Amino acid sequence: MFKRKPLTSLLLTLVVALLMTAAPASAAPLLKQGSKGGDVWDLQYRLQVLGYYQQPLDGKFGPHTRQAVKQFQRNYGLVADGIAGRNTWRTLKKVSVNREEMILLARLVHAEARGEPYVGQVAVAAVVMNRLQSPQFPHTIKGIIFEPYAFTAVDDGQFWLAPNQTAYRAAYDAVRGWDPSGGALYYFNPATATSRWIWSRPQIKRIGQHIFAR
Repeated sequence: MFKRKPLTSLLLTLVVALLMTAAPASAAPLLKQGSKGGDVWDLQYRLQVLGYYQQPLDGKFGPHTRQAVKQFQRNYGLVADGIAGRNTWRTLKKVSVNREEMILLARLVHAEARGEPYVGQVAVAAVVMNRLQSPQFPHTIKGIIFEPYAFTAVDDGQFWLAPNQTAYRAAYDAVRGWDPSGGALYYFNPATATSRWIWSRPQIKRIGQHIFAR
């Protein structure tokens, strides 16, 4: 027998549906000249790290922010309209980081590669950025770093050591496009690696104590 749903149940269903519909929009805010707030600050930060935005981070989408967005769009083959919409955000998030992600990346560099030559520290950060481009891995910096068993320093707790300025600089250089690893998706220390699988990966080069591989 058909039973009429109570009004509260119907309202709850409607609210859930609306939230689900709104989720993609909140993930890619539409920002243009005149926009203000935290999303604009995040946009400015990402563009500043990549070298497109040279002004103070103020969370206000003015002419300088618009010009930075347009230059980024041109360089990545997007419609250069100066509006940060879904396609611009999708591309930007594949090649940049927000402030929290920069801290996570610096922590990883410090934990995994402190004591390595500077180029080797940049290479470790570059591996994370390369994974961000690959469909084989999670689609966020946080997801990549905290993927189970992905990094020894996360498993043994060294990840939570405070990173030094060198680690931040190495993370910054990697985000801006320096990749000393040669496109590597993996790295390992041959003196301690026991996994047969990691040894089977095509090796690219050795930097310091790490071998970088595809």
